[in-house]
Amino acid sequence: MNEPFRDPAHPTAHRVADLLGRLTLEEKLSLLHQHQPAIPRLGVKAFRTGTEALHGLAWLGPATVFPQAVGLASTWDPELVERVGAATADEVLASHRKDPAGAGRNVWAPVVNPLRDPRWGRNEEGYSEDPWLTGLLATAYATGLCGRGPVLRTAPTLKHFLGYNNETDRCVTSSNLPPRVLHEYELPAFLPPLQAAVAVMPSYNLVNGRPAHLSPLINDVLRAAAPDELLVVSDAYAPGNLYGLQAYHPDAPTAYAAAVKAGLDSFTQDDDRPADTLAHLRTALERGLLDEQDIDRAAGHVLSIRVRLGEFDDEEAAEPGESAPYTPGQHQDLAREAAARSIVLLKNEGLLPLRAPLKVAVIGQLADTLMEDWYSGTLPYAVTALQGMAERCETVFCEGVDRVALGGHEFDVFDWGGGALALRSPLNGQFLSADEEGRLACDQPGPNGWEVRQTFRRADGALRHLHSGRYVTEEDGRLVLADEPAALSWELLSSGARQAAELAATADVAVVVAGDHPLVNGRETEDRTDLDLPAAQEAVLRAVHAANPATVLVLSSGYPFGVTWADEHVPAVLWSSHGGQEYGHALAEVLFGDRDPEGRLTQTWYRDACELPDLLDYDIIASDATYLYYRGAPLYPFGHGLSYTGFAYTDLTMDGARAEVTVTNTGEREGVEVVQFYTHQRRSRVKQPLRRLRGFERVRLAPGQSARVSFEPDRRDLAFWDVTRGRLVVEEATHLLMVGRSARDLRLCAAFDVEGERIPPRDPGELRAVDHDEYDAITFTDRDTVRGEAPGAWILYRQVAFAAHDSCVITAASAGGAMLTLRLGDPLSGQVLATVPVPGPGELAETRCDLASTAGVHDLYVVFENEGVTLSGMRFA
Repeated sequence: MNEPFRDPAHPTAHRVADLLGRLTLEEKLSLLHQHQPAIPRLGVKAFRTGTEALHGLAWLGPATVFPQAVGLASTWDPELVERVGAATADEVLASHRKDPAGAGRNVWAPVVNPLRDPRWGRNEEGYSEDPWLTGLLATAYATGLCGRGPVLRTAPTLKHFLGYNNETDRCVTSSNLPPRVLHEYELPAFLPPLQAAVAVMPSYNLVNGRPAHLSPLINDVLRAAAPDELLVVSDAYAPGNLYGLQAYHPDAPTAYAAAVKAGLDSFTQDDDRPADTLAHLRTALERGLLDEQDIDRAAGHVLSIRVRLGEFDDEEAAEPGESAPYTPGQHQDLAREAAARSIVLLKNEGLLPLRAPLKVAVIGQLADTLMEDWYSGTLPYAVTALQGMAERCETVFCEGVDRVALGGHEFDVFDWGGGALALRSPLNGQFLSADEEGRLACDQPGPNGWEVRQTFRRADGALRHLHSGRYVTEEDGRLVLADEPAALSWELLSSGARQAAELAATADVAVVVAGDHPLVNGRETEDRTDLDLPAAQEAVLRAVHAANPATVLVLSSGYPFGVTWADEHVPAVLWSSHGGQEYGHALAEVLFGDRDPEGRLTQTWYRDACELPDLLDYDIIASDATYLYYRGAPLYPFGHGLSYTGFAYTDLTMDGARAEVTVTNTGEREGVEVVQFYTHQRRSRVKQPLRRLRGFERVRLAPGQSARVSFEPDRRDLAFWDVTRGRLVVEEATHLLMVGRSARDLRLCAAFDVEGERIPPRDPGELRAVDHDEYDAITFTDRDTVRGEAPGAWILYRQVAFAAHDSCVITAASAGGAMLTLRLGDPLSGQVLATVPVPGPGELAETRCDLASTAGVHDLYVVFENEGVTLSGMRFA
């Protein structure tokens, strides 16, 4: 072993430097694409980033399918989540040994975006609307993927940095992130898992007007927080957006050079064809937009990961873990445990647990099928809800779907919400689909693929194919697609709701399994517009309940539903994400009481979408969004989940900030409680969360058993971002500590005092536009500026300490000449301090103006008298 880069005794940085020094510029450039070629002269193998592993190994054939990420999170168990990550790493390594080119060891998971809005199409991929809980669980999953040894088993990648919760126009929309939202909500989710993950993927969207792939936060914040070198990989085809859809730069070489300068190390562009990417980087070098040091820095980050994966060590060290090939039963027990513990009991009026012997009617579109989502592996086997129940009791089954005559053809109609329907032929059990040429045939097992071609929508007597936008018509006895709407007869042959009701009436209990299809009406590229349960599924539920009041609603979905009718009428309601291959066994264990329901919600379930702000409004503070600020009455609150037993909370004591509480099982059976601790700062210079999760503890208690649970918040966690000085600060204040079963079921509370500082009045010597306290009709834009969106828009600086200031210099720009007005106390009627003309068109420029005489501490409003005015900041002299 002569080369230092092959010697594990050397520090990683030394090994990387040695290998970089042996590479030509062209070889170093080749490392900057997703598909890195081998370098035979040095014995360096080919390497590829990007194996999908969100909740198990994906896209590479049969693999253990664990519950979706939002389901894993509902276990509130970091240790379990870590075990799932470790099992996933086992299967990645097994696949890598079998096919190194197809299964790379850089895995793209976990997703760390907080679940700000339940309409987000990718809700199933995240963990929680709470940033602390998100960071905790993401750290656990990343730790499982990495392993705890000195050599990385796999190299996990945090997705998607930053401010990404919308699929609608995701590549061209900009997420407004005021400084407090950035530092108190977004970054707290990403920074903790950097201690375990070794790579980050920027998001498709822009943030405050700048593409996320060019964010200065990559270098300034993420790399500074990571304990080791951080690999930054682009999202698929995102580099091309920089000069394409986003038109942020004029051409590819300029855009790619800017991306490398901003911290991007690996270009996921053009699939396995790196030629164009490398050509653009060469051109950037020739133009002087990049130099070899920039390439060395990016290539060094790539090589650092490969060194830490043990790639250049001996084979045993290089690929630690299980060596046996994957078998379908390898992680069967873990899959079953994760699925069972993820189930949340939302409501129970004594119907559950079920007690055999009894006859159960199992009903619904999801009752005898299991769903794969875009980021899951192929199910090695499937235990459906019906199969799991049939092993425990007598069952009867009905899908509860309508059968219709469409022209001269019969179909079973599946309603997946948002008006999206799938049509299955009763002749061969296959779904109607359109191929790339637009030919219709019943030849697919269901909605599938990136471009779903198996969904339709009825409107005005016509049937529209959603993917192509064309219309179904009949021609010579065949169904075909046409460009114009065509009337097509739709005759109901049999009612799924009626059949379901008739069957339910024959049973002791009816279990209706409803929910979403992970590839329809809520998925990557498609947000939801409402929270409704699909209309046909709702109709089946109501008909079944009318026929048999002993009805259980089982929801299987990647996101919340506004099931207000069910909450009012159905005696028992459960939810889980799509639970993977062992779902049916897990569900039966919970329904029959073999397991106490252990799951707890990690996001708020709202009653209706009208309670939510606009999907593109990322300012959770101003819009009162998420459980942190929401003032309404949710359907089911954050942290909610019932048990089959009861728990009492008594004897809360405080010693400073340290709390202790006694939790007692008051029921007649063993149960699991998730004891949740929240805090609220009573007085503050700024708007504070109504409640914020600070910690939790899972306790398993026998009947009558008690446990003493303690908690002490970390003082640093009580900090918020002070916009007046641009740093985190802990105020001197009284805080309320609350403990209970959810964010709204808080049983006990006590106050404690926190020593801290008092934020002084603002110094008006330098006021950055983005560091205001409140705003109206303002957009955050690139270069730390804000833009007025309408006449009368304003920003507010609270408590500005004016002294002997007689002039102000404002840095601003406008499209064609405009005016800013500085007012004290009120944006409409407050004293005018100055009126400032803003020349235009042009770049940001300074304008000096005289001030009206003023002194003392005042609230300062900057009013945008015209739309399209961009303000950078001001200083008073």
